[in-house]
Amino acid sequence: MSALDLPWLVADIGGTNARFGLVTSLGAPPSNVAVLPGADHPTLADAVASYLATHAGGARPGAACLALAGPIDGDDYRLTNSSWAGSVRDLGIPYARLLNDFEALAVSLPHLEGADLVSLGGPAPGHGVKAVLGPGTGLGVGGLVPGDGGWTPIPGEGGHVTVPVVEPREFEVVRALRAQGLPHVVAEHLLSGPGLVRLHRALAAVNGVGAPDLTASDIVARVDDSLCAETVEVFCGLLGGFAGNVALTLGARGGVYLGGGVLPRIVERVRASGFRARFEDNPDMAAYLAGIGTVLIVAPQPALTGAAAWLSRRARKELVS
Repeated sequence: MSALDLPWLVADIGGTNARFGLVTSLGAPPSNVAVLPGADHPTLADAVASYLATHAGGARPGAACLALAGPIDGDDYRLTNSSWAGSVRDLGIPYARLLNDFEALAVSLPHLEGADLVSLGGPAPGHGVKAVLGPGTGLGVGGLVPGDGGWTPIPGEGGHVTVPVVEPREFEVVRALRAQGLPHVVAEHLLSGPGLVRLHRALAAVNGVGAPDLTASDIVARVDDSLCAETVEVFCGLLGGFAGNVALTLGARGGVYLGGGVLPRIVERVRASGFRARFEDNPDMAAYLAGIGTVLIVAPQPALTGAAAWLSRRARKELVS
Protein backbone atom coordinates (compact mmCIF):
# COMPACT_ATOMS: atom_id res chain seq x y z
CA MET A 1 0.00 0.00 0.00
CA SER A 2 1.35 3.46 -0.92
CA ALA A 3 1.04 6.49 1.32
CA LEU A 4 -0.32 8.33 -1.71
CA ASP A 5 -3.37 6.09 -1.73
CA LEU A 6 -6.65 7.71 -0.76
CA PRO A 7 -8.56 7.99 1.47
CA TRP A 8 -6.58 10.06 3.96
CA LEU A 9 -7.48 10.26 7.64
CA VAL A 10 -7.87 13.62 9.38
CA ALA A 11 -8.54 14.10 13.08
CA ASP A 12 -9.05 16.76 15.74
CA ILE A 13 -8.19 15.25 19.13
CA GLY A 14 -9.25 17.23 22.19
CA GLY A 15 -9.27 16.53 25.87
CA THR A 16 -12.90 15.36 25.78
CA ASN A 17 -13.71 14.25 22.23
CA ALA A 18 -11.87 12.87 19.21
CA ARG A 19 -13.24 14.01 15.84
CA PHE A 20 -12.38 12.08 12.69
CA GLY A 21 -13.01 12.35 8.96
CA LEU A 22 -11.83 11.01 5.62
CA VAL A 23 -10.43 12.90 2.63
CA THR A 24 -11.53 10.86 -0.39
CA SER A 25 -10.14 13.09 -3.16
CA LEU A 26 -7.51 15.82 -3.27
CA GLY A 27 -9.01 19.13 -2.15
CA ALA A 28 -12.31 17.59 -1.02
CA PRO A 29 -13.76 18.48 2.39
CA PRO A 30 -13.69 15.75 5.05
CA SER A 31 -16.47 13.17 4.85
CA ASN A 32 -17.61 10.36 7.16
CA VAL A 33 -17.16 12.76 10.08
CA ALA A 34 -17.71 11.21 13.51
CA VAL A 35 -17.12 12.32 17.10
CA LEU A 36 -15.90 9.72 19.59
CA PRO A 37 -15.71 10.36 23.35
CA GLY A 38 -12.10 10.06 24.44
CA ALA A 39 -13.05 8.37 27.70
CA ASP A 40 -14.42 5.40 25.73
CA HIS A 41 -10.98 4.55 24.34
CA PRO A 42 -7.81 3.86 26.34
CA THR A 43 -5.45 5.14 23.62
CA LEU A 44 -5.47 7.21 20.47
CA ALA A 45 -4.68 4.10 18.42
CA ASP A 46 -7.79 2.43 19.85
CA ALA A 47 -9.93 5.45 18.91
CA VAL A 48 -8.51 5.49 15.35
CA ALA A 49 -9.17 1.77 14.95
CA SER A 50 -12.72 2.17 16.27
CA TYR A 51 -13.44 5.06 13.88
CA LEU A 52 -12.09 3.25 10.83
CA ALA A 53 -14.03 0.07 11.63
CA THR A 54 -17.31 1.69 12.67
CA HIS A 55 -17.58 4.90 10.66
CA ALA A 56 -15.24 4.49 7.68
CA GLY A 57 -16.16 1.05 6.35
CA GLY A 58 -12.84 -0.46 7.38
CA ALA A 59 -10.86 1.99 5.22
CA ARG A 60 -7.07 1.77 5.29
CA PRO A 61 -5.73 5.33 4.94
CA GLY A 62 -2.49 5.89 3.10
CA ALA A 63 -1.84 9.14 4.98
CA ALA A 64 -3.10 10.97 8.04
CA CYS A 65 -2.92 14.39 9.65
CA LEU A 66 -3.95 14.47 13.29
CA ALA A 67 -4.43 17.71 15.22
CA LEU A 68 -3.99 17.23 18.97
CA ALA A 69 -4.65 19.49 21.95
CA GLY A 70 -1.18 19.42 23.43
CA PRO A 71 2.51 19.86 22.68
CA ILE A 72 3.94 18.03 19.67
CA ASP A 73 7.53 16.75 19.58
CA GLY A 74 8.13 15.30 16.13
CA ASP A 75 6.22 12.03 16.01
CA ASP A 76 5.44 12.11 19.72
CA TYR A 77 2.53 13.74 21.53
CA ARG A 78 1.03 14.20 24.97
CA LEU A 79 -2.46 15.64 25.37
CA THR A 80 -2.67 18.42 27.93
CA ASN A 81 -6.10 17.47 29.29
CA SER A 82 -6.12 13.72 28.68
CA SER A 83 -4.00 10.71 29.53
CA TRP A 84 -3.37 9.94 25.86
CA ALA A 85 0.31 10.03 24.95
CA GLY A 86 2.50 8.15 22.49
CA SER A 87 3.80 8.23 18.95
CA VAL A 88 1.96 8.67 15.68
CA ARG A 89 3.97 5.68 14.45
CA ASP A 90 1.76 3.49 16.65
CA LEU A 91 -1.15 4.02 14.25
CA GLY A 92 0.30 1.87 11.48
CA ILE A 93 -0.49 4.42 8.75
CA PRO A 94 2.24 4.75 6.09
CA TYR A 95 2.46 8.55 6.25
CA ALA A 96 1.17 10.24 9.40
CA ARG A 97 1.90 13.68 10.78
CA LEU A 98 0.88 15.53 13.93
CA LEU A 99 -0.19 19.15 14.35
CA ASN A 100 -1.15 21.10 17.44
CA ASP A 101 -4.94 21.50 17.30
CA PHE A 102 -4.80 25.28 17.01
CA GLU A 103 -2.10 24.98 14.37
CA ALA A 104 -4.64 23.01 12.32
CA LEU A 105 -7.34 25.53 13.15
CA ALA A 106 -5.02 28.30 11.93
CA VAL A 107 -4.52 26.46 8.61
CA SER A 108 -8.30 26.38 8.17
CA LEU A 109 -8.75 30.17 8.39
CA PRO A 110 -8.30 31.04 4.67
CA HIS A 111 -10.86 28.33 3.86
CA LEU A 112 -13.60 29.78 6.11
CA GLU A 113 -16.08 32.27 4.72
CA GLY A 114 -19.68 33.45 4.78
CA ALA A 115 -21.80 31.46 7.22
CA ASP A 116 -18.67 29.90 8.76
CA LEU A 117 -17.97 33.16 10.62
CA VAL A 118 -19.88 35.61 12.86
CA SER A 119 -18.53 39.12 13.39
CA LEU A 120 -17.71 40.15 16.95
CA GLY A 121 -16.76 43.70 15.99
CA GLY A 122 -14.25 45.67 13.97
CA PRO A 123 -13.49 45.48 10.25
CA ALA A 124 -13.63 42.31 8.20
CA PRO A 125 -10.44 40.23 8.56
CA GLY A 126 -7.79 41.00 5.96
CA HIS A 127 -4.74 39.31 4.50
CA GLY A 128 -2.16 40.04 7.22
CA VAL A 129 -1.08 37.92 10.16
CA LYS A 130 -4.04 36.14 11.72
CA ALA A 131 -4.52 34.94 15.29
CA VAL A 132 -6.84 32.16 16.43
CA LEU A 133 -7.78 31.29 19.98
CA GLY A 134 -10.61 29.63 21.80
CA PRO A 135 -11.92 28.00 24.95
CA GLY A 136 -12.84 24.33 24.97
CA THR A 137 -11.61 21.71 27.41
CA GLY A 138 -8.53 23.96 27.49
CA LEU A 139 -7.61 27.32 25.93
CA GLY A 140 -5.85 27.12 22.57
CA VAL A 141 -3.85 29.77 20.76
CA GLY A 142 -2.23 29.82 17.31
CA GLY A 143 -1.28 32.10 14.46
CA LEU A 144 -1.08 32.18 10.68
CA VAL A 145 1.56 34.19 8.82
CA PRO A 146 1.40 35.02 5.08
CA GLY A 147 4.50 34.63 2.92
CA ASP A 148 5.66 34.14 -0.65
CA GLY A 149 5.10 30.40 -0.40
CA GLY A 150 1.65 30.66 1.14
CA TRP A 151 0.50 30.61 4.74
CA THR A 152 2.64 29.32 7.64
CA PRO A 153 0.86 28.22 10.85
CA ILE A 154 2.37 29.03 14.25
CA PRO A 155 1.48 26.71 17.15
CA GLY A 156 1.69 27.94 20.71
CA GLU A 157 0.72 27.35 24.32
CA GLY A 158 -0.61 30.84 24.98
CA GLY A 159 -3.49 29.53 27.07
CA HIS A 160 -1.03 29.04 29.92
CA VAL A 161 -0.03 32.69 30.28
CA THR A 162 -1.06 34.44 33.49
CA VAL A 163 -4.75 35.38 33.45
CA PRO A 164 -5.23 39.01 32.23
CA VAL A 165 -7.22 40.51 35.11
CA VAL A 166 -8.04 44.25 34.99
CA GLU A 167 -11.37 44.88 36.73
CA PRO A 168 -11.68 44.87 40.55
CA ARG A 169 -14.12 41.94 40.43
CA GLU A 170 -11.58 39.94 38.41
CA PHE A 171 -8.88 40.52 41.01
CA GLU A 172 -11.34 39.32 43.67
CA VAL A 173 -11.94 36.16 41.61
CA VAL A 174 -8.21 35.46 41.45
CA ARG A 175 -7.86 35.98 45.20
CA ALA A 176 -10.77 33.57 45.78
CA LEU A 177 -9.18 30.92 43.55
CA ARG A 178 -5.86 31.27 45.37
CA ALA A 179 -7.69 30.84 48.66
CA GLN A 180 -9.25 27.68 47.21
CA GLY A 181 -5.80 26.21 46.51
CA LEU A 182 -4.85 27.50 43.04
CA PRO A 183 -1.67 29.52 43.69
CA HIS A 184 -0.92 30.60 40.11
CA VAL A 185 -3.98 31.35 37.98
CA VAL A 186 -3.40 31.10 34.23
CA ALA A 187 -5.80 32.09 31.47
CA GLU A 188 -6.92 28.51 30.80
CA HIS A 189 -8.04 28.16 34.42
CA LEU A 190 -10.89 30.59 33.68
CA LEU A 191 -11.22 30.74 29.89
CA SER A 192 -12.30 27.18 29.17
CA GLY A 193 -15.23 24.86 29.86
CA PRO A 194 -13.75 23.83 33.24
CA GLY A 195 -12.84 27.50 33.69
CA LEU A 196 -16.50 28.51 33.60
CA VAL A 197 -17.07 26.14 36.51
CA ARG A 198 -14.13 27.61 38.46
CA LEU A 199 -15.30 31.14 37.70
CA HIS A 200 -18.85 30.36 38.85
CA ARG A 201 -17.55 28.90 42.11
CA ALA A 202 -15.17 31.82 42.70
CA LEU A 203 -17.86 34.44 42.04
CA ALA A 204 -20.12 32.68 44.53
CA ALA A 205 -17.36 33.02 47.13
CA VAL A 206 -16.76 36.68 46.21
CA ASN A 207 -20.50 37.43 46.47
CA GLY A 208 -20.82 35.50 49.73
CA VAL A 209 -23.55 33.23 48.40
CA GLY A 210 -24.00 29.52 48.06
CA ALA A 211 -24.15 27.96 44.64
CA PRO A 212 -24.92 24.48 43.35
CA ASP A 213 -22.26 22.51 41.53
CA LEU A 214 -23.01 23.15 37.88
CA THR A 215 -21.40 22.04 34.64
CA ALA A 216 -20.30 24.55 32.02
CA SER A 217 -23.37 23.61 29.96
CA ASP A 218 -25.61 24.29 32.97
CA ILE A 219 -24.02 27.70 33.54
CA VAL A 220 -24.49 28.96 29.97
CA ALA A 221 -28.03 27.55 29.82
CA ARG A 222 -29.30 29.29 32.99
CA VAL A 223 -29.83 32.72 31.47
CA ASP A 224 -32.21 33.82 34.26
CA ASP A 225 -29.84 32.89 37.09
CA SER A 226 -28.00 36.04 38.23
CA LEU A 227 -24.80 34.24 39.25
CA CYS A 228 -24.65 32.28 36.01
CA ALA A 229 -25.28 35.46 34.02
CA GLU A 230 -22.48 37.24 35.90
CA THR A 231 -20.19 34.27 35.26
CA VAL A 232 -20.74 34.48 31.50
CA GLU A 233 -20.28 38.27 31.48
CA VAL A 234 -17.00 38.13 33.43
CA PHE A 235 -15.87 35.27 31.20
CA CYS A 236 -16.51 37.34 28.05
CA GLY A 237 -14.70 40.36 29.46
CA LEU A 238 -11.64 38.32 30.36
CA LEU A 239 -11.75 36.68 26.94
CA GLY A 240 -11.79 40.10 25.26
CA GLY A 241 -8.74 41.22 27.20
CA PHE A 242 -6.92 37.98 26.45
CA ALA A 243 -7.76 38.22 22.73
CA GLY A 244 -6.43 41.78 22.65
CA ASN A 245 -3.16 40.61 24.22
CA VAL A 246 -2.83 37.86 21.60
CA ALA A 247 -3.54 40.34 18.79
CA LEU A 248 -0.81 42.67 20.05
CA THR A 249 1.68 39.84 20.57
CA LEU A 250 1.29 38.47 17.05
CA GLY A 251 0.58 41.77 15.30
CA ALA A 252 -2.62 40.16 14.00
CA ARG A 253 -3.70 42.89 11.58
CA GLY A 254 -5.35 40.17 9.47
CA GLY A 255 -7.91 39.46 12.19
CA VAL A 256 -8.51 37.53 15.40
CA TYR A 257 -10.59 34.38 15.03
CA LEU A 258 -12.26 32.69 17.99
CA GLY A 259 -12.92 28.96 17.99
CA GLY A 260 -13.25 26.18 20.52
CA GLY A 261 -16.28 24.32 21.79
CA VAL A 262 -17.69 26.88 24.25
CA LEU A 263 -18.38 30.05 22.25
CA PRO A 264 -20.63 28.67 19.48
CA ARG A 265 -23.18 27.89 22.22
CA ILE A 266 -23.37 31.54 23.34
CA VAL A 267 -22.86 33.53 20.13
CA GLU A 268 -25.37 36.30 20.83
CA ARG A 269 -24.32 36.63 24.45
CA VAL A 270 -20.70 37.14 23.40
CA ARG A 271 -21.77 39.76 20.85
CA ALA A 272 -23.84 41.61 23.49
CA SER A 273 -21.15 41.38 26.17
CA GLY A 274 -18.14 43.55 26.96
CA PHE A 275 -15.90 41.34 24.83
CA ARG A 276 -15.14 43.88 22.09
CA ALA A 277 -14.80 46.82 24.49
CA ARG A 278 -12.23 44.88 26.51
CA PHE A 279 -10.48 43.81 23.32
CA GLU A 280 -9.84 47.46 22.43
CA ASP A 281 -9.28 48.65 26.03
CA ASN A 282 -5.57 49.45 25.93
CA PRO A 283 -4.42 52.97 26.82
CA ASP A 284 -1.55 52.95 24.34
CA MET A 285 -2.83 50.72 21.51
CA ALA A 286 -6.61 51.29 21.38
CA ALA A 287 -6.53 52.65 17.82
CA TYR A 288 -4.38 49.74 16.66
CA LEU A 289 -6.77 47.22 18.20
CA ALA A 290 -9.84 49.03 16.84
CA GLY A 291 -8.51 48.31 13.34
CA ILE A 292 -8.41 44.54 13.93
CA GLY A 293 -11.52 42.50 13.19
CA THR A 294 -12.72 39.84 15.60
CA VAL A 295 -14.83 36.94 14.33
CA LEU A 296 -16.27 33.77 15.83
CA ILE A 297 -15.86 30.50 13.96
CA VAL A 298 -19.18 28.63 13.80
CA ALA A 299 -18.22 26.11 11.10
CA PRO A 300 -18.91 22.62 12.50
CA GLN A 301 -15.44 20.99 12.28
CA PRO A 302 -12.89 23.64 11.25
CA ALA A 303 -9.81 21.81 12.56
CA LEU A 304 -10.64 18.88 10.27
CA THR A 305 -10.77 21.35 7.39
CA GLY A 306 -7.35 22.61 8.44
CA ALA A 307 -5.88 19.12 8.70
CA ALA A 308 -7.23 18.27 5.25
CA ALA A 309 -5.78 21.48 3.78
CA TRP A 310 -2.42 20.74 5.42
CA LEU A 311 -2.35 17.26 3.89
CA SER A 312 -3.35 18.54 0.46
CA ARG A 313 -0.53 21.07 0.45
CA ARG A 314 2.26 19.42 2.41
CA ALA A 315 1.90 15.67 2.22
CA ARG A 316 1.96 15.51 -1.59
CA LYS A 317 5.20 17.54 -1.71
CA GLU A 318 6.92 15.39 0.90
CA LEU A 319 5.69 12.08 -0.46
CA VAL A 320 6.79 12.65 -4.07
CA SER A 321 10.17 14.20 -3.20
